[in-house]
Amino acid sequence: MTELLPVILAGGSGTRLWPLSRELYPKQFLRLYGEHTMLQATLQRLDGLPIAPPYVVCNDEHRFLVAEQCRAIDRTCGAIILEPAVRSTAPAIALAAFRAVRNGANPILLVMPADHYIEKPDGFRSAVRDGLAVAGSGALLTFGVVPEAPETGYGYIKRGVALQGSASRVAAFTEKPNRERAEQFLADGNYFWNSGIFMFAANSFLEELRCFRPDIHDACAKAIANESTDLDFVRPGKQFLDSPIDSIDYAVMEKAGRVLVVESDFDWDDVGSWTAIAKYLSDSGSDNRANTELRSVESANNIVYTSGKKMIALMGVHDLIVVETPDALLVCSRHEAEKIKQLVGLVPAELQ
Repeated sequence: MTELLPVILAGGSGTRLWPLSRELYPKQFLRLYGEHTMLQATLQRLDGLPIAPPYVVCNDEHRFLVAEQCRAIDRTCGAIILEPAVRSTAPAIALAAFRAVRNGANPILLVMPADHYIEKPDGFRSAVRDGLAVAGSGALLTFGVVPEAPETGYGYIKRGVALQGSASRVAAFTEKPNRERAEQFLADGNYFWNSGIFMFAANSFLEELRCFRPDIHDACAKAIANESTDLDFVRPGKQFLDSPIDSIDYAVMEKAGRVLVVESDFDWDDVGSWTAIAKYLSDSGSDNRANTELRSVESANNIVYTSGKKMIALMGVHDLIVVETPDALLVCSRHEAEKIKQLVGLVPAELQ
């Protein structure tokens, strides 16, 4: 079987999970469920697949977090690529791709965010193997998750003509729809949630990037040509700062010609908000969810999370998110969970 080069994107800030997730310690480095951090769970998900030592792309200030968390689970990285500034996913992937094709190589890249939850790793690995069967053809693959509900916080992929195995051509991408459209997508049966997981030959991605975003392509090419290394750490050249900010979806996937979606049978969640976290917390009755001992009277549909071991008591409140850390307390309506990142900009810099 063809060897894969995993590219793990660990540069996100996770601001919608403030105050637990912080700029200097974002959610991918936290243990939100289970015994391992999200980055560690992402690395372990690769067990049993034919992989080369993965690349991890992260912010410079998180380099020691990445190195230590990999060491703690006995994982070796092929490189830890340090972004000098946040430029979103297209430039981050381009750095990894340019590094991968040096010396004439052209590996199949498996691009994975470090901060997603996947409950069925066997289903994930099965989907990856299905993708490998067609990834060498020059196609760009994305993995689509069968939707379980009309979620409005996810992007959607419409399936087109069926091809080999579980792969189909992509008919359309749709960014976060309203509730009515999401319900229509669910009823249609040909729409998937966009998992943000991709697979393609490195050169295939770079060719499409050069076609549609030559500014990103050229800046990243120069940055890798002028990189410096220190052990496993790779520091791209300052030319990376010339790259515009853009996601892989907008820069390439929604524009390229041969884009396929692989239907995937694994429980997936981007764990992007406190309402998403709620399903992994204990049921405390009356639709209250908490990670600690909770006592409530005439209170329902609340989410409670404490970083300590405090007992929390609620009286006569509904639809709240209550998150306590040693230096901050968040209280907001759960209906405004997607807006928490707007609040983060208003708090003191040392708490962001």
